[in-house]
Amino acid sequence: MEAPLAGKTVVLAVTGGIAAYKAVEVARLLKKLGARVLPVLTKNATKFVGPVTFSGITGEAVREDLWDAGVSGELHVLLAAEADLIAVVPATADSMARMASGRCDDLVTATLLCTQSPVLVAPAMHPQMWRHPATEHNTNLLRDRGTLFVGPVDGPVASGESGLGRMAEPSEIVSAIQRHIQARQALPASADQRDLLGKHVVVTAGPTHEPIDPVRFLGNLSSGKMGFAIAEAAARRGATVTLIAGPVHLATPAGVRRRDIVTARELHDAVFAERDTTDVLIMAAAVADFRPREAATQKIKKSDQDDGAPVLELVRNPDILTSVGASRTADQPRPTMLVGFALETGDDASVIAYARDKVRRKKCDLIVANRADQSLGKDDNRVFLVADRRDEVPIVSGPKSLVSSRILDIVVAALS
Repeated sequence: MEAPLAGKTVVLAVTGGIAAYKAVEVARLLKKLGARVLPVLTKNATKFVGPVTFSGITGEAVREDLWDAGVSGELHVLLAAEADLIAVVPATADSMARMASGRCDDLVTATLLCTQSPVLVAPAMHPQMWRHPATEHNTNLLRDRGTLFVGPVDGPVASGESGLGRMAEPSEIVSAIQRHIQARQALPASADQRDLLGKHVVVTAGPTHEPIDPVRFLGNLSSGKMGFAIAEAAARRGATVTLIAGPVHLATPAGVRRRDIVTARELHDAVFAERDTTDVLIMAAAVADFRPREAATQKIKKSDQDDGAPVLELVRNPDILTSVGASRTADQPRPTMLVGFALETGDDASVIAYARDKVRRKKCDLIVANRADQSLGKDDNRVFLVADRRDEVPIVSGPKSLVSSRILDIVVAALS
């Protein structure tokens, strides 16, 4: 089988932070996936990792100098043209500030300013630097321009302290690079248009966890991948995107504002907090239908149970989709478009029949129905797009990035 990134070129821009040594592993993993990796190092990066290391890993000449006499033509223009994606690993606070201000006085910044390809950054800095208002401003500015972000994550940093500022692991960075390159291949041309510009799209994703005691919960197997893919696709199409995410371990898509929740009631409150400004609500989260009436304040021990097993009294959680559908009136038309999901375990016919009933009962504009055996935890999906008063039911199969695009195509058509 052909390597996933065969024929693709990644310009790996390494800037001067202690995490630069991890960029070597990023290069190795990209080569393993079949990508051509062109390393570009800032002067400060060479103080942490030698150029010979990168040339040995990639088999390519390492570029450092904007005025490289060994290159015929303008090196930054050539690199920008060759790149399918430029990854800045690590992205220091200084390099992000230079990117945000449009500086181009070294090879890395000049290449970034010249490229038409996606740019992905993996921030790495002390937590206080990440929290500084200037860094926050630069991050938001870069996101608004379409820069993709992976991390940072919470963990120990070089100083020995711990906090949000640690660079994401190389495997996570490479997965994001692969995902973005392959998504651009899979998406139709219309997905690169800004046809959701000016729209506020709210997407829910992942499971909810309903506590039994401080260490146990009722939950489900939702990975959140479908909702995250929809949020990412909507942001690429120009929408202002709010992602309300249950407890999942997924990187926030570029240009997306994220709100984390745990329980169904927290999800309900978050959805209604956004409702008045929401144009499109896409409820991809797998919300627990029931919760324990009372959560124990201490861990339930076997020795505390006379018969060896506790009895849980369950109560219904709020039906968020029904509540939103019922709340839409002439005086309160938000959201303009309401999309629900239906995850079922029957055959195709029964899944479609249930979705047709659900779209009417819950007053949705569209139900995305799928089978648990074809979607849970997988990178691909197979869905039925069921709308009220529509005889035909489109079936979409493929990567969740492609499925997301098809769902948004219907949303855009309905809004227009």
